[in-house]
Amino acid sequence: MYEDRRIAVVVPAYNEETQIGKVIETMPDYVDRIVVIDDCSMDRTSEVVNGYAEKQPQRIHLIRHERNRGVGAAIASGYREAVEKGADVVAVMAGDGQMPPAELVNIIEPVVEGKADYAKANRLFTGEAWHKIPKVRYMGNAVLSLMTKVASGYWQLADTQSGFTAISAEAINRIRVKTLYPSYGYPNDLLVRLNGFGFKTVDVPSEPVYGVGEKSKMQVWKVIPRMTWLLTKCFFWRMKEKYMIRDFHPLVFFYLASMGLGGIGMLLLSRSAWIAVETALEGALRIPPTNTLAAGFCLVSALQFALFAMWFDMEYDRR
Repeated sequence: MYEDRRIAVVVPAYNEETQIGKVIETMPDYVDRIVVIDDCSMDRTSEVVNGYAEKQPQRIHLIRHERNRGVGAAIASGYREAVEKGADVVAVMAGDGQMPPAELVNIIEPVVEGKADYAKANRLFTGEAWHKIPKVRYMGNAVLSLMTKVASGYWQLADTQSGFTAISAEAINRIRVKTLYPSYGYPNDLLVRLNGFGFKTVDVPSEPVYGVGEKSKMQVWKVIPRMTWLLTKCFFWRMKEKYMIRDFHPLVFFYLASMGLGGIGMLLLSRSAWIAVETALEGALRIPPTNTLAAGFCLVSALQFALFAMWFDMEYDRR
């Protein structure tokens, strides 16, 4: 236990037979329960975990998925198991050994002390992040973090793809984790729902760890298109739940005006471009001034409405 709170750690693992033992062995003593979810690994991950579980049956519990369901689904299974067994705070540490056990106390403390309902590591706080994190992953993380800020409303958070987190049992019970996105978009979907239900979140500085034998299974250029669609749906869900059903804020109208004017502006701009190309092929280039001016007005107005809506969202979230 830690400060009279029962602590559980969920460890999602997929083909981590070489790394999972290190994660279990270095787990701090104050962790009451370790829930390892083997997401249908093709190697000896389950056998290795079972070896440790035989020695500590009250502390280590293995869940094996019969088919590969994704890291999000694995974490959801672990959350439910941990809460059912009485955990007050549930942390997540990947099975590849990239999350320093010594930093776990920093991640759980805000939740244990009631300062936040959800805490996550932020590897971008340190100046070493650019040098330690592979460049493609760093840039992909930066893009997804910006998109998640808009979708979730948690403008103060960064490094949204970090899986080193802690969450209260109350939050787990409220957000219906079973229905969350099952793959790499899980932390983004989770943040959107946490904001929708009004939970407090906080970033905790963390040292990025790479080159410890881990093997990344995420392909950034395949993930971003899917994440764009997911975050778009999440954004509209949050607007409906938070600013129309649970409360009301005029920023909804600002976002709608931005989308409407943006759509009209793009149509007018396309018309101007079509006329310009058509007349150029006939030997007399002509750009319709009124149409082009209207397109510019609509697009600039759309940008202004969007910025005002984001500003309102940031101010509302400060509470």
